[in-house]
Amino acid sequence: MLKVSGHDRRGLTAELTETLAEFGVTLLDMGQSVIHDQVSLGMLLQLPEGGDASGLLKEVLFKAHELGIHARFTPVEPGAYEDWVTQQGKDRYVLTLLARRITAEQLARVSRVVSEQGLNIQDITRLTGRVALDAPRESDKACIELTLRGQPSDVDSLRQAFLDISSDLDIDVAFQQDTVYRRNRRLVCFDMDSTLIETEVIDELARAAGVGDQVAEITEQAMQGEIDFQESFRRRMALLKGLDESVLAGIAERLPITEGAERLIHTLKAYGFKTAILSGGFTYFGQYLQDKLGIDYVHANELEIVDGKVTGRVREPIVDGARKAELLRNLADQEGIKLEQTIAVGDGANDLPMLAQAGLGIAFRAKPIVRENARHSISTLGLDAVLYLLGFRDQEIY
Repeated sequence: MLKVSGHDRRGLTAELTETLAEFGVTLLDMGQSVIHDQVSLGMLLQLPEGGDASGLLKEVLFKAHELGIHARFTPVEPGAYEDWVTQQGKDRYVLTLLARRITAEQLARVSRVVSEQGLNIQDITRLTGRVALDAPRESDKACIELTLRGQPSDVDSLRQAFLDISSDLDIDVAFQQDTVYRRNRRLVCFDMDSTLIETEVIDELARAAGVGDQVAEITEQAMQGEIDFQESFRRRMALLKGLDESVLAGIAERLPITEGAERLIHTLKAYGFKTAILSGGFTYFGQYLQDKLGIDYVHANELEIVDGKVTGRVREPIVDGARKAELLRNLADQEGIKLEQTIAVGDGANDLPMLAQAGLGIAFRAKPIVRENARHSISTLGLDAVLYLLGFRDQEIY
């Protein structure tokens, strides 16, 4: 094993490998990282039978001195090498850490859980760009990705430990198995209210109708899972009876788009993903966002309007949790893809069925009950953080 470290410079790898080539070396493995301007390079070397090992060591050390770097050789026993080779068939996982800025305490807590679960960190990669020291903290994005080998001893306790760390230290921790589908997702389905937009449309309608407090109370009970969505929906709709249709356009124009939503959708479209809104809200506003953001499909509830007035009813079927999961399956079939290639993003209890159904289900800025029951959650960053869970780097994002 040859380990090289020091000040990075152009042509360093060429200079070293040209020296190795003189001795007929085979490269069994190699890896390199550069942090700030310091390089760390490792190479696992095999000399031809009868090769001049001492000559190789001497020439590499001379070359390292010439380049102003440090070089160190460590012998590797054949048995240790064979054990390393057998590791490549074992399960591999990806752990993604998301925060405004990542601290040593956050990484220490996470890596301790990883170790106690019998997993080994193989690689650590920064996905986000470099941050200036004087950059405004509220706009920061920090994401690192850890590749893990092994099998966790208790997946449930591991996930609970990561949830506790997230709550204690204001960081999102996503743990996924690294399968062929991870970077081969094709369809992303979004809830609308409090996911793509930073409000609940029905609350906006209720304020316009003068029944804001009553509707907000019912909405909160539904999002916390305390009452059935369909029951809560009908109760809220009844309170909107008589609202003038002209109010809808003004509310649509003022909808606050969630941080990172436009960047996310633009990038997904650039890479050929299909996108959909699956919402317990209303088609009027879903179609407004479809035009604004370039969404491919919209499935939501259709307000019944008669003589320019909201009747307090919607056309059946109501889009509830079960219907969202059904629509996700239907869209996957329509697109000719597997469910493992789908992503679902939502914040409420009625999103849990589609989050469970999707290959990657993400609770976004969600209520505690949803975070606890979803496999993944994002609370610290905007919607574009979904891209980091897919392994995108900032330089690959539009």
